[in-house]
Amino acid sequence: MSVSRPEPTTRLTVAQAVVSYLSHQYSDADGERRRLIPATCGIFGHGNVAGLGQALDQFSDRMPFVQGRNEQALVHLATGYAKHARRHATLAVTASIGPGALNMVTGAGLATVNRLPVLLLPGDSYATRRQGPVLQQLQHPIEADTSVNDAFRPVSRFFDRITRPEQLLTALPAAMRVLTDPAHTGAVVLSLPQDVQSHAYDFPTALFRDTVWRILRPAADPDEVAQVASLLAEARRPLIIAGGGVNYSGATAELERLAELAGVPVVETFGGKGAVQQRAWWQLGGIGLEGTPAVNELAREADFILTVGSRLTDFATASHSLFQHPDVRFAGINLDVQDAGRLGAVGIVADAKRALAALADEVEARRIAAPADWRQRVEAAHARWVPVRAQAIDPGMPFDKSAVPADSDVVTDTDAVLTQGQLIGVLQEHARPGDTVIAAAGGPPGDLQKVWDATEGRHCHLEFGFSCMGYELPAAIGVRLAEPRPETRVTAFIGDGTFLMAPTELVTAAQERAAVTIVIAENHGYQVIHRLQMGRNGAEFGNEFRYRNSALDLTDGKPTRLESDYLDVDLVSVAAGLGARAIRATTADEVAEALDSTRDHQGPVVIVVPVIPHADLPGAGVWWDVAPAEVAEQPTVAALRAEYEAGLAEQRWFG
Repeated sequence: MSVSRPEPTTRLTVAQAVVSYLSHQYSDADGERRRLIPATCGIFGHGNVAGLGQALDQFSDRMPFVQGRNEQALVHLATGYAKHARRHATLAVTASIGPGALNMVTGAGLATVNRLPVLLLPGDSYATRRQGPVLQQLQHPIEADTSVNDAFRPVSRFFDRITRPEQLLTALPAAMRVLTDPAHTGAVVLSLPQDVQSHAYDFPTALFRDTVWRILRPAADPDEVAQVASLLAEARRPLIIAGGGVNYSGATAELERLAELAGVPVVETFGGKGAVQQRAWWQLGGIGLEGTPAVNELAREADFILTVGSRLTDFATASHSLFQHPDVRFAGINLDVQDAGRLGAVGIVADAKRALAALADEVEARRIAAPADWRQRVEAAHARWVPVRAQAIDPGMPFDKSAVPADSDVVTDTDAVLTQGQLIGVLQEHARPGDTVIAAAGGPPGDLQKVWDATEGRHCHLEFGFSCMGYELPAAIGVRLAEPRPETRVTAFIGDGTFLMAPTELVTAAQERAAVTIVIAENHGYQVIHRLQMGRNGAEFGNEFRYRNSALDLTDGKPTRLESDYLDVDLVSVAAGLGARAIRATTADEVAEALDSTRDHQGPVVIVVPVIPHADLPGAGVWWDVAPAEVAEQPTVAALRAEYEAGLAEQRWFG
């Protein structure tokens, strides 16, 4: 008679079990094994210091801890890391209960919208409740088990509240599955009540063995591939839209092969920037609201659109007004079945790399190729754009302030001599293969989408799924942690509005000796929204950084507005005070010198460059569904409403 032996156990607290478990998790992508979660970021408070804080201290030899200044920023840091790691690894982030936890909600939304994995470990109110109400407890009047952490539910891909230690046995593996599922990844939240973090339990020792999670590449269905190939064969003016899924899948070579074989031009969304690395006639750049006018001109004429790895947001489709061919048809390649079928598309639900390879094989076997006159049309449109782009970003062509018309919105009385486009031109000249430029909200990502050359390894990391101000600086730290090669440069390109909103992770960059460069285009306001406001209201209000024209007195009822001089803010001193090497550079030569002299600096660098307010790059020539008021006292609004309604008539439904 055999006697079963008891399963070996290890007695740990919940927090110790979480940290130990995470330190033994690995991903496997195409045979490359790496730590799935190699570090944890966080800020300690009473809700996590005695639990997770103690555990991270105990296991610090296997789980390094990155100390931050703002919980939202730390989630952005982890997201930037995950994006640069092509979703094969991410970081964990912990926060205390109450405001610390809630600070992470915005970051969770960004990660989920962009399909990027992050693991969040917020503290939560006591599960035992015998102490209640406790500090920072919500006390919902009719849902006694609700805490502020329930705010994570709609912005997460996976949420679980751990109220007993043994729940980790199923919750931890479930969390890892979501983190490593390319189709459904995003923010994963394990909410950890303060008291439960310190509870001990005899966990199965096997829970803490090394575990490898394969990141799968689902193959394309041959029938779906054949159907899309047939649509391509029938097309006279085909177009490929490359989204972020191309980059995450590492499908650049397969995309380039398909484009070359079929003679189909490729355009890119924000997430897809850099999906094409070759310079070829079919590599055209950005599409949509911040795309090039040449690309948008061609998109209007296209009779077949193949989208790869994109959700096709309103920026890419110009609010469904861009595709105007009467018989246009769509196909989509995506891991997510809903995204594959956008705009009534015929879908290939598969990994982008495998689907593109299969489609290219089918194209080659059937000798499918777009008509020669389409290539001629593409080359002619692109040729018209090339000199316009070159002139707009040429730092050697002085901006003539004296030639600005009197009724122009351009501000000519600051010390700026460069436009933002010219500043980008200097950055472009100094970008080397392996460098990464990062932008998220405001004018910088749109301008980079329009004019940045992201071929030949000059990476362009644009977060525009959530368009979140404050993402760029911490994401740059995350990219640097994921890209430790010292010969590469990681640059966050931001406006002064974004910098003033969230500069404090410069301290984290200094603490970690993270070699990141922050280039601030100082244009005195939230200028991209100013531009939209002028186009929808016809007048500026509340977007520029100006002093109030008289002291604000809320008791006298007298009107007072933010309409005096620009604010006098010393961004260089702010950056230097937070630990950065800070430089103010006004001319193109000074910017070039600042870039050259700081490339090897082992720590954060901030370069502040005044740029001419409202001197914008050429427009994309498309419409966006942002509605002016139907009724208003300002006379400019009625005319702008009429223009809007004319654009509204161009919207189409595709299924």
